[in-house]
Parts: sequence; structure tokens; C-alpha cells
Amino acid sequence: MIDTAFLITAFVTMFVVIDPIGLAPLFVALTQGVPERERRAIAVRACAIGMLILVVFALFGEAVLGFIGISMPAFRVAGGILLFLTALDMLFERRTKRREDQSEDADAQDDPSVFPLAIPLISGPGSIASVILLTGQKPGVEGLALVLAITALVLGVCLGLFLASSLLERALGKTGITVVTRLLGMLLAALSVQFVLDGLRNFGLMPG
Repeated sequence: MIDTAFLITAFVTMFVVIDPIGLAPLFVALTQGVPERERRAIAVRACAIGMLILVVFALFGEAVLGFIGISMPAFRVAGGILLFLTALDMLFERRTKRREDQSEDADAQDDPSVFPLAIPLISGPGSIASVILLTGQKPGVEGLALVLAITALVLGVCLGLFLASSLLERALGKTGITVVTRLLGMLLAALSVQFVLDGLRNFGLMPG
């Protein structure tokens, strides 16, 4: 039986952390003046590379943590704190400014699909921490398959928004994108606190 609550949590977490809506205008800025066919190719490459990186961490992230002596509860607390900082950035618009700075750093490049789109905008510290946390929250093949399916779905949304990014930007406008980003930031803040509480509970520092 599929755990609906876990599916919702996983989708909201990955959607908020990757933030396809916030990435769309940056994709427009990074591909300004690029022919439509090449723009589509950049969008596909960026999402494919981002997905590949997240799959690797979903498969081997917990094993790597165990190898270097970091327990899953410790990583859950650290990941929750990291996601909370990301939420604060979204709420106070620091994340958008940082992403714009990363975009400017890549202006000299002809192809921004690997940097900064795939890394670190799509598969950055927040999304990598999230896939490891989610696979640890529901161990086993079923949990891994669900996390990867949700991640693929979010990146599918991301790809769709990249391909329609100029239309989206005109439809939402700067104010609309700001409102959506703030709402997603509030959701991520609540989820990150839950990750920390789960980690502390696994340590035995809180009642079950």
C-alpha cells in the first residue's frame, strides 16, 4: 500500500527545495538571445544532469554517510537546519539574489546547462540533502522508488516551466513570483522543523 502522507511530504519537499517556479525566470536570463531549439536542448540537458546527480545521492548517499561515520539521525538534524536556512533565504529573498549572482558568474559560458543550472541550482545542497533524508525516512526499495519517482516528477515540472518560462514570467509577473516564493518558503520552514524533530526523536532526545 502506497503511503500517501509520505508521497505528499516528498513532493512538497522536493518541489519547494528545487523551486521550479523560481528557476524559470533565471533560465530565461541565462538563455537570453539563444535560439529556441538550443534553449530547449539546454533545458533538457540541465534537468537530465540534475536528475542523474540526485539519483546517485539517493542510491549511495546513506552508504557514504555510514562509511564516514555519520548517522542518519545526525544527518536528518543537519539537513533540517540546512533546509530551514534555505526557507529563510526564500522568505527574505536572499535566495533569489544569490541565484542571480550565480547566473551572472556564468555569463561568459555558452552553455549554462551544467553550471549553474544543473549544479547548484537544481541539484544543490538542499535537494541533495532532501533526497538522502527522504530515502532514509522510508528505507527499502519501495521508499527509494517513490523518492526517485517524485524527484523525476518535480524535474518534469521544472523542464516544462523551463520550456514555457518566458510565458510564465509574463503571466505571473515579478510580484506573482515573489508571492509564490514566500508561500513555498513557509512550507519549507515547517517541513525542515519536522526533519529536525524526527532526528532528535531518533536520538531519543524527544518522546516518540
